[in-house]
Amino acid sequence: MQAMPLMTVDHTALEVEHLPGPRAAMSRAPLVFLHEGLGSVAMWRDWPRQLCTRLGREGWVYSRRGYGRSEPVVDVRGPSVEADGKRNGRLRPDYMQHEAWSVLPALLAQLDVARPVLVGHSDGGTIALLHASRHATAACIVMAPHVIVEDVSIRSITQARAAFTDGDLRQRLARYHQHVDCAFWQWNDIWLDPAFRDFDIRADCRAITAPVLAIQGQDDPYGSLAQIDEIALPATQITRIVLPDCGHSPHRDQPEEVNRYIDDFLRQRP
Repeated sequence: MQAMPLMTVDHTALEVEHLPGPRAAMSRAPLVFLHEGLGSVAMWRDWPRQLCTRLGREGWVYSRRGYGRSEPVVDVRGPSVEADGKRNGRLRPDYMQHEAWSVLPALLAQLDVARPVLVGHSDGGTIALLHASRHATAACIVMAPHVIVEDVSIRSITQARAAFTDGDLRQRLARYHQHVDCAFWQWNDIWLDPAFRDFDIRADCRAITAPVLAIQGQDDPYGSLAQIDEIALPATQITRIVLPDCGHSPHRDQPEEVNRYIDDFLRQRP
């Protein structure tokens, strides 16, 4: 990936990287990658480049605030406050709506990307669906998205907290995040907040007009197949793929299968 300077988007310095495509890619919608709850530009590893190369499209990858090399959240475990258009403190239950409807549109405007193909994983998949519910999108590709909060999700996120405080998760994440405590606690605290249990974007999903490819691993410890089954769209608009022997990260567990499904899906669209 070609590194770019941090971009100021919505009053925040974000890490953004560009994957240039071939000359023919100029006529095709670019891919915009949206990472998981503990992800970043670096944690995607080389998969975005592999996918863009296969599809002959350019791509954009960015780290949300508090992740990767992006600007941290001030007092990430303190009271949630907003001043001068910037949120600080603990994330709010609408943090993914805020990302999808405020931050991402501002970023796309600066990149001069009008109708992207969104490729989201986990939290990033949710953000992709939310963005597509209100903004023009060429296609929406989501892997292990969260449309509702399930008990299985809470159990696994509780286990992640123990692994961070008592195990080696913090050390492993520190390789990918400049502000590792910020990255972990903003995600973990909001998901384990009782106020977040009512999070539900099924009604928003019904407003999506773009074609949707939804991929879920059958052995995903963070969500059941209900997460893609509950994306209430016509069968002609959504393609659902369930991968056996696959966990929460289809693009890491079965990259060749995922790339093939995405390639086939986009070839069927103008």
